[in-house]
Amino acid sequence: MPLYQYELAEGDCKICGGHFELMRPADRPELTHCPICRKAVRRVLGGFNTPKVAKPLSVSDAKGAGFTVLKRVDKGVYERQ
Repeated sequence: MPLYQYELAEGDCKICGGHFELMRPADRPELTHCPICRKAVRRVLGGFNTPKVAKPLSVSDAKGAGFTVLKRVDKGVYERQ
C-alpha cells in the first residue's frame, strides 16, 4: 500500500497539525477531508525511493547475482563468458 501525504487546503489545525501521512490502497478514491478534524485536504507530492547505484557492476558481480553475461564477438553474434 502506498503512503500518501496530505495537507489542509486552508488554515491550520491543532488536532492534526495541518498535515499527515496515511497508508491507503491505490484503488480507493482520493481523500478529500481529514479523518480527524474533517477539514478539506489536498494530497501533496512526497518523496519516493529510487535505486542508488554507487558504481557500475562488474562481470563477477553480475555472475554472482545469477545473470548470464554475454560478450559480443561479431555483429549480432554473442558468446557466453
